Amino acid sequence: MIRQVLLVDDDAAVREALGQTLELHDFSAVTAGSFVEAKDRIASDFAGVIVSDIRMPGRDGFHLLDYAREADPDLPVILLTGEGDIPMAVRAMSRGAFGFLEKPCSPKELTAVVERALTVRGMVLENRRMKAQLETSDPAARMIFGRSPQVESLRSQVRVAGRAGTEALVLGAPGSGVSKVAEVIHLSSLLSKGPFVKRAAAGLDRAGLDIAWEAAQGGALFLDELGQLPEDTQVALSDALERGGARLIAGTTQDLRRAVDEGRLSADIYYRLEVCQARIPSLAERPEDIPVLFGHYVAQAAEQAGIEAPRITPEHEAGLMAQEWPGNARSLMSAAMRFVLGMPDELSQAKDLGLAEQMAQVERSLLAASLGRHNGRASEAAKALKLPRKTMYDKLAKYGLKPEAFKRD
Repeated sequence: MIRQVLLVDDDAAVREALGQTLELHDFSAVTAGSFVEAKDRIASDFAGVIVSDIRMPGRDGFHLLDYAREADPDLPVILLTGEGDIPMAVRAMSRGAFGFLEKPCSPKELTAVVERALTVRGMVLENRRMKAQLETSDPAARMIFGRSPQVESLRSQVRVAGRAGTEALVLGAPGSGVSKVAEVIHLSSLLSKGPFVKRAAAGLDRAGLDIAWEAAQGGALFLDELGQLPEDTQVALSDALERGGARLIAGTTQDLRRAVDEGRLSADIYYRLEVCQARIPSLAERPEDIPVLFGHYVAQAAEQAGIEAPRITPEHEAGLMAQEWPGNARSLMSAAMRFVLGMPDELSQAKDLGLAEQMAQVERSLLAASLGRHNGRASEAAKALKLPRKTMYDKLAKYGLKPEAFKRD
């Protein structure tokens, strides 16, 4: 994703120095010497942030701020102030500026506030994109999260598979959400109002398959890890496909071509599925999607726990993107739950804590989650945790947890 900054300053030397600083820190700086020169770039779809001097000849930084807020109230504008301009900057903040810096500012100060502003801007634009997709009633857009080219390709594959109406195969690494993508294919099809029946292929006998196929009539049957379907049941599946009445969507984390070559999977079934495929890219292939997915999972986890979602800092997002996620979406979802509950997410964060300290963190998190689920009613939270009321209140006092802080309207 391009980290774009529109830099506006009438002083060419200052403009060049600030632009170089931004470029050295992996930002893409677009410079302008005046409001007139900058205004054509200021629009609601501008994917970056604005850094502008306040004192400029003609239309000053206040005018630029008003213009930007009219174009998009959520577009972050950071103002640069000279010595003695602080009261002026405070007034600008009251009028909607994202922040201000006093010149000359250090590279660390500049890049830190720009980083925060870009994070906020990214979240605003992502939320708008998701809302727009919700309004289009496009299941692939609503239910498959991310903004990378790889995930856009996945959405396209899912839409094609949905419209095709033929048997379909979903491939992905463990934990990548194969069954979810299969369901999105079903929801994108003409059979979307019909049933979506899910079964694990491993150990499924003929009778179980027949029951599942009948239940899926007018809709789709999803068989997870198709390569593990017993040989006898594969014969029954071929018969069911000939009878029709339902659509087969299969999922796999394994190489089905190899299973066919080794005689473990019917070639007839494989070739039916091979025609229409959707491959889920791993998180390692699309690290830019990790903050988007993590933010979604954090919001989900906080809602489930009944507590306010904690703020995700740019530093935390960078740490997530630097990690390997062999468990893909599933492991990222677990990390989000731990993050919401205040549990150490990495061994590096917990290595200096003794067992008692780690247990205390877990206990505090469980107490907070129970209070959130019961809308701050400590007595009900105590019952759910099977704790005497006095013990519950003693523990709340120990950890500084106040039940009223967990009450929701």
